[in-house]
Amino acid sequence: MSGGEVSEVDLARVALRSAMEAARKNGSGQKVKKKTQPVRTVRRDGREPMGLGVAIGALVTERAWELPAAGATLRQRWEAIAPELAGHVVAVGYDADSGQLTVCPESAAWATKTRLEQARVIEAANKSAGRTVVHALRILAPGSVPVPDPADAPAAAAAPTGPAKTRETACDGYRRALAAHRQATPPSRVDPGIAEAVERQNRAMRELSRRAFPEPDVVPDDAPAPIEQARAQRRRQAAVTEAAALRRARAERAARDGGSRPAADCAADHGVSRALVGSDGVRPERDAGRGLDDRFPPRCC
Repeated sequence: MSGGEVSEVDLARVALRSAMEAARKNGSGQKVKKKTQPVRTVRRDGREPMGLGVAIGALVTERAWELPAAGATLRQRWEAIAPELAGHVVAVGYDADSGQLTVCPESAAWATKTRLEQARVIEAANKSAGRTVVHALRILAPGSVPVPDPADAPAAAAAPTGPAKTRETACDGYRRALAAHRQATPPSRVDPGIAEAVERQNRAMRELSRRAFPEPDVVPDDAPAPIEQARAQRRRQAAVTEAAALRRARAERAARDGGSRPAADCAADHGVSRALVGSDGVRPERDAGRGLDDRFPPRCC
């Protein structure tokens, strides 16, 4: 193969190079750049829909109105927010920036109760305000409950200064209306005989009730109560028992000192009446005519 001739391999290389250059020129190898969409700014002109809160806020800003302070409203409505704490815990301040309501209890016990009911108080305060205005509750150290500011207290209703109106001082129209009402009122249709019979029946029922359930006898004021009577009776019985025990103890002591039992005690032990024993303590001898052998046992002492 001579040097001037071109081989098939060289032709293939030339064709491949030409194809690559053509593809590069056509842009098939270039990266596609993403096109960024421009941001669209919405400018409200008052005709587009908006929320109620946004509309009220815009109206307040446009008219330069002043809304009542949330702190003053919370202090005025503290009794309704926490009725069980009112009187012992007082709302003394409110921080609008942090949403913190400050309260002052009168004692440590009420401070503990306030901490336990902190979540419920915050929920009630937000519900009373109609929006979320309280985020936290600050409880001061127990101390004297401060007196609320007179400016915050609602003004008392002024007492009427005019004279009170009565039927005598009423206007003519009221009097005419009252007279017409009295004329239009139907008269009573109760039969006097029926009313009298009803009254007699009521009296008879009261009499039967009084007989069935009589009133207890009136006890004098100076009469002892039943409990006092029972106590006095027990004291008397105890005194009698004590006296009998003392007499028996003395008799037994005398018998031990003399060496024999008293005839009276011996007779009492055998069921013989003390009247059959002599006053000197000596039992009389058997009387065959009276049959005392059956009543007196053999001498035992």
